[in-house]
Amino acid sequence: MKMSLKSYKFVDGEFRVTDEMKADFENDGFVIVRGLLSNAEIRHVEKALNTGPFQEHTYGVGDGEGREAHLIMWNHPGVDVTGMVGKSEKVAGTCEELLGGEVYHYHTKLMKKPAKIGGKHVWHQDYGYWYRYGNLFPYMMTVFIAVDNATKENGCLQVLKGSHKCGRIDHITVDGQQGADLERVGEIAKVFPLEYVELQQGDALFFHCNLLHCSSANTSEARRWAFLCAYNRADNNPVKDHFHPKYTPLEKVPNSAILECQDFTTMDGKWFNDPVLDKVPGRRIGIKGQ
Repeated sequence: MKMSLKSYKFVDGEFRVTDEMKADFENDGFVIVRGLLSNAEIRHVEKALNTGPFQEHTYGVGDGEGREAHLIMWNHPGVDVTGMVGKSEKVAGTCEELLGGEVYHYHTKLMKKPAKIGGKHVWHQDYGYWYRYGNLFPYMMTVFIAVDNATKENGCLQVLKGSHKCGRIDHITVDGQQGADLERVGEIAKVFPLEYVELQQGDALFFHCNLLHCSSANTSEARRWAFLCAYNRADNNPVKDHFHPKYTPLEKVPNSAILECQDFTTMDGKWFNDPVLDKVPGRRIGIKGQ
């Protein structure tokens, strides 16, 4: 797999956020860290995703072309293996360095593009709709961790490098999804280069909430699973209730906790999102324990 984009490496448990990395995040809207999770850690996380009740909470998102992308989403990291990833220093701690302040866990999701039938995701910014959830500032970001190799063939992420500098763009319904105004995207694409973010298992893309990104359908023989952790800065506490949580202090754990944790099934502290129930007025499922 050809990987031409600039990246950083997590080697032998050693990694720190440098000024260069911060500058790249500010200028490009993203940074890539190769090998953020080891092969052993990826297998450990995948075991948790298949052992616990996660798969029971899968739902589909249509792409307007007869395909679906599947996902599982939950609030609050919890105490199992997947929670250790979301609370780890190399994931949450790196986000604090890049966003310049304390963060809390906004949500985690497993994005699944089945082989042959996995649907596309239209051009969008995460803040394009997070804005509507009461977050006043774009002090938010996502860590996209490849569980499987992500390639052009199986629908890897595509980004417009530097497009976060355009600020929030109006979002409308595009092919049944929440997508950015395509006329605006077309003009932005004339200014900022399109990059395919091909990743190997364990590689991670840390990206700003205003970065324009999309992905194509998976027509290959290989599935594409990705584990995504989203964070909000603590001083950006949402001003209205939503199914995603308000500020909840995050107790970070050392990176070693990912493999040391042998809890694959405890779902205490999590709350799985439901695309139907989440639309019920007054259902504040983002509040822990409710």
